[in-house]
Amino acid sequence: MVIAPSLLAADFSRFGHDAARVDRAGAEWLHLDVMDGHFVPNISFGPAVVRAVRPHFSRVLDVHLMCSRPEILLEPFVKAGADRITVHVELGAQVTPLLWKIRSLGKKVGLAVNPPTNIAEAKPYLSQIDLLLVMTVNPGFGGQPFIEECVPKILQAAAWRKELGLSFRIEVDGGINNETAVECARAGADTFVAGTALFKHRNLRAAVDKMRALAAKAGSDLL
Repeated sequence: MVIAPSLLAADFSRFGHDAARVDRAGAEWLHLDVMDGHFVPNISFGPAVVRAVRPHFSRVLDVHLMCSRPEILLEPFVKAGADRITVHVELGAQVTPLLWKIRSLGKKVGLAVNPPTNIAEAKPYLSQIDLLLVMTVNPGFGGQPFIEECVPKILQAAAWRKELGLSFRIEVDGGINNETAVECARAGADTFVAGTALFKHRNLRAAVDKMRALAAKAGSDLL
């Protein structure tokens, strides 16, 4: 199980400090939500922030592009230090060239699906990706409640993964805390983006360890 604290919940005046804190906590990934104010109604941060936190986090920087024109951002984020880049299935005809471009830049490829979007829209791309991100809130702002109706999407994604003999990760993002992480792990998720639920704890390592252990137990119940 991979725990990916979301930088969106960090102190914006201390990104380097909080990235180092996540590193010390032993989280496998650091998740960065990039919003352009067009694809979603908010603006977060760009490649400069990835460049700033890269020296402070020794493991995987997981960049999620909630952007209308991600094609102009791929190279800047790769140069800044991104390890994984996720784009949205809602971009339609742009998806295939975007996935190809990310792969050509030597990075892991992710595809995200928003809550209103049918999970079937992601199926044609499953053999081309390393990660499927099932959004469990409508993207744009942190701190939203988990949308229970998204759980069947996780179940379907896990069923396709097994049926097709694929190995993409299933990531969930939005309203993830210890309880919803367990629910998602039981459905087949293995990668958990959590913001407020982790950063609110003084002892971040203990919070990360607890979420990982709970998710791992719930996932093992499937075996």
